Amino acid sequence: MKRAAAKKNTPLKRTSRPKSKKTTQTPFGKLLLYTLGILFIVMLIGGVYNYRHGLLYYLGFKSYKNTAELTEEERKIEDIRIFEVLSRHDAQLVGFDVSEYQEKIEWGNINTIEEEFPLTFVFIRATAGSNKTDSRYKENWKAAKEHYFVRGAYHYYRPNENSIAQAENFIRNVKLRKGDLPPVLDIEKLPKNQSIDSLKIGLRRWLKHVEKHYKVKPIIYSGQSYYTDFLKDEFKGYPLWIANYNFFVERIRKDWLFWQFTEKAQIHGIKGMVDVNVFNGNMEDLKALMIQ
Repeated sequence: MKRAAAKKNTPLKRTSRPKSKKTTQTPFGKLLLYTLGILFIVMLIGGVYNYRHGLLYYLGFKSYKNTAELTEEERKIEDIRIFEVLSRHDAQLVGFDVSEYQEKIEWGNINTIEEEFPLTFVFIRATAGSNKTDSRYKENWKAAKEHYFVRGAYHYYRPNENSIAQAENFIRNVKLRKGDLPPVLDIEKLPKNQSIDSLKIGLRRWLKHVEKHYKVKPIIYSGQSYYTDFLKDEFKGYPLWIANYNFFVERIRKDWLFWQFTEKAQIHGIKGMVDVNVFNGNMEDLKALMIQ
């Protein structure tokens, strides 16, 4: 048997790793990167500067008692915005609106919001639909006058109920006096069993019926999108009370008489969260709006 020839141990060739190519950034890429970085820093500084008053307010002395239904972080963010909006409207008047949902109100404790901005006026829900009276209306209406708030009454409109019956419900319950604000029609819902055109006819009937009785043009309350989409063209002549809670809307617009900018404020004397409003004018302007 022949012995197998021994294999020669041939040295292994070293496989050299390919040199990694250095990724070179083009001048344009570097410029773009630097530009984005600078832009981010500028935006960050701008945001901090924009909300500097609210941030300093919180970093300094804001407590978190009675946070209502919000988390501590949500409460902080909301209150920073409230403080900033009010700081930008120090030449305008500030008020709030209430209904039975705020339960028993301690009117004697209501004075300012955020412990700095005086509260001047209040809108109180009086009626809803064709037969409902707000269970706290009479109590709130009387107390507001006793505590020297300029007061106004509003009707919550139900699109699927008769408009004249709703107007009569409001007239039956609300006795406006000299120094009160004009009546308010609150429209927020879309109809379920009629067209938008039919809704507009009903709203116009309510407004005309109420104006004829009180001898003053009513105010329309609605959300900005609702008003823009469905009411703007047909109801241009009416004073507007617009609800817009957008965080990035910072000032009242020229065509808004009142701006409800939050539904999550806290006011001493009121349980839970409250709507707060800015009036687009000073005390002389508000007096001119009042029933004479």
